[in-house]
Amino acid sequence: MSGKPKLHYINGRGRMEPIRWLLAAAGVEFEEEFIETKEDLEKLRNDGVLLFQQVPMVEMDGMKMVQTRAILSYIAAKYNLYGKDLKERAWIDMYVEGTTDLMGMIMYLPFQPADTKEKNLALIIERATTRYFPVYEKALKDHGQDYLVGNKLSWADVHLLEAILMVEECKPDVLSAFPLLQAFKGRISNIPTIKKFLQPGSQRKPPIDEKFVAVVRKIFNI
Repeated sequence: MSGKPKLHYINGRGRMEPIRWLLAAAGVEFEEEFIETKEDLEKLRNDGVLLFQQVPMVEMDGMKMVQTRAILSYIAAKYNLYGKDLKERAWIDMYVEGTTDLMGMIMYLPFQPADTKEKNLALIIERATTRYFPVYEKALKDHGQDYLVGNKLSWADVHLLEAILMVEECKPDVLSAFPLLQAFKGRISNIPTIKKFLQPGSQRKPPIDEKFVAVVRKIFNI
């Protein structure tokens, strides 16, 4: 049996994408078993491997882990991406929760009615540029270091880069007023493990399209 983590999810971003990002940043190779039909999901449920009948699910270290936040916390702690003490961990958690809120808005955008998408897209850009990005820009300015917490790569940095790239897919020049975040994006993108994940052919998933939305609706009865 392979010792690599095995990720069970649909073949798309969704709630699994931050897990892919964090494993990749940690330099951990992983396998994926895609849920392609409603029957695939039902089989996992009937086999009793989904604690709350939901995916994502990650097989790792003899566990079948569910709940995105729990999986990410475990990976961050295991691979030394979760700060050196409780205070650093609290800052990492706060930063991650902020980027999670922002990415959630983007993730749900393709599932919203067509007549509301333009309004919701404008709200995403407004929130990114007035609520979220200013916080990270200020943090980098205040401590003058390369990383958000503890002057060392952490889960917060990986998550923020993922969020930045997602927002740039909505508005390419969104960082124009945030020079420190522009530099941060360049630095974190060039960390070897992350640079590899950003190359074509990696396990990083493309932006959500209408085909993916249709598949999700069918599998999950949305």
